[in-house]
Amino acid sequence: MIVRLTGAFLRAFLIALAILTPSLLLPDVGSDAAQVVVLVALAAGLFTFMEYASQFPSILEFRFAPPVNRLRYFTMFGMVLMLTVYLSGPALESPIATLLMRLATLMAHALDFPYSPVRLVILSLPADTPTTVIDMVRDAAGIAYVVAAIGLIVFSVIVRVYGWPVRYGAFNVWINLPLFDPTGGGDVISRLKRDSIVNIVLGFLLPFLMPAVVKLASSVIDVSGIGNPHTLIWVMAAWAFLPANLIIRGVALARIAEIIEEKRRRAYAEARSEDAMQAA
Repeated sequence: MIVRLTGAFLRAFLIALAILTPSLLLPDVGSDAAQVVVLVALAAGLFTFMEYASQFPSILEFRFAPPVNRLRYFTMFGMVLMLTVYLSGPALESPIATLLMRLATLMAHALDFPYSPVRLVILSLPADTPTTVIDMVRDAAGIAYVVAAIGLIVFSVIVRVYGWPVRYGAFNVWINLPLFDPTGGGDVISRLKRDSIVNIVLGFLLPFLMPAVVKLASSVIDVSGIGNPHTLIWVMAAWAFLPANLIIRGVALARIAEIIEEKRRRAYAEARSEDAMQAA
């Protein structure tokens, strides 16, 4: 119990730290914004603590199938930290911030080609957006997209090379997929594969659809505040992390369906072998 509570507290602290990072490093953060961020961090930390302190699953998926949630966290935290250091570079006056600013410019220009997600983000901005803000958005989008791609590559290696989740212990569908009902109707494998395809397709399309939706709803959505560093960090992090998270979930569901299908095939083969031996 002590180990479980300690782990839950550590996870809650890390979640709160990720949310507080922009407010801690960015210069000129208003008191009202800081209070809201602290409140959100406390709420997220409390939810994480309650989720991991409980022995029974509630909402969070893959609780006992590491390192999926760890990879999700470090991907998100990597985006937030790199974007924060980049946008607060002049205030930090550190070699790391200067290097990151140069790398961000290189990544952004490498990904800024016709019909790319980065180009679509820039096109979704109002026509009267200042050039400095456009460059800042381009660099931030490049950073977020590259970090998301790195997270996807790492998870693909974990699944295909290290054999997740088999090498990390037995996988229990009930505690790792609490929102998935195996008795909900239809074959479990077919449902897992269908959900996997939906998540992967939606994950690939979201970086292209979200800027288009913002552009179409420009009369309703005010994007003039995108030049605010705090706003830009969370907008770009959400734009890149949500699709990456969906793809990670889709790949994980496909892998689980593959394991269940393999076990079912093995069980059927053993049953046929036993029937043949009894018939003989």
